[in-house]
Amino acid sequence: MQIDAYLYRKRRIKNGIALVFGSAAAVLGLSFLAWILGTTLLKGMTALSPSIFIEMTPPPGAADGGLANALFGSVLITLLGTAIGAPIGILAGLWLAEYARHSKLGLVVRFVNDILLSAPSIVIGLFIYTVVVMQLSKATGGSVGFSGLAGALALAMLVVPVVTRTTDEMMQLQPAAMREAALALGIPQWKVTLQILLRASRAGVVTGVLLAIARITGETAPLLFTAFGNQYWNADLLQPMATVPVTIFQFAMSPFENWQQLAWAGALLLTLFVLFLNLSSRFFFRNRDSK
Repeated sequence: MQIDAYLYRKRRIKNGIALVFGSAAAVLGLSFLAWILGTTLLKGMTALSPSIFIEMTPPPGAADGGLANALFGSVLITLLGTAIGAPIGILAGLWLAEYARHSKLGLVVRFVNDILLSAPSIVIGLFIYTVVVMQLSKATGGSVGFSGLAGALALAMLVVPVVTRTTDEMMQLQPAAMREAALALGIPQWKVTLQILLRASRAGVVTGVLLAIARITGETAPLLFTAFGNQYWNADLLQPMATVPVTIFQFAMSPFENWQQLAWAGALLLTLFVLFLNLSSRFFFRNRDSK
């Protein structure tokens, strides 16, 4: 009995020590998160105004200005990048889950996809700069180089692995009985995949797309080497285009106070947008679980 009591007290002491260190680590991490979010909220709210959405980025020394052209560029490049990358990711995920689940080629593709998923975004930006920006500049004699299209391609390469992984996992979660029942009725496999399994997995797939958008929304490094930036309003995808992350990067390091205020406002807008996307993804997951 004494040995049992000793072991019990020893376990309680170890458990208490682990609980203290774990709680301290959690509080420390949450404190930094709250500090970052609080600073962004306070400084962003003071800089937020209607001119942010209706005026273009100001030149050096100007008193007024906004982020209208950068917001437009970010929306356009993000939508185009998602439109390019999401279908590729969905089709790749369907192929991995239904046609190459146990094949060696499928294992290789999953391995490569995992590498892309964890690859630094600046590497993707440099790749698109070398393959697209430099080659277009050479082919057009310098008239087309940095462009919104190159930025969209860089973001698309970040979207593909996220959507591929999510689609693959969501399809594999579907019960085998559903596949077997549909195939037993004589339905072709491609119809089973697209009209039954994909429809059953649509909430998870949409969640993956939303998470991919949340990831690429704040990416700066790929756009520095591709879209570059533009002080003026531009809707031509073959020309440099302003984006919010690149504008924040440039304005935050400037000596002008109004540029720094615009950078804080842009950071707040990005934070709120990413928060909205994360909440939306949770809603889709909850909706799927309830069904």
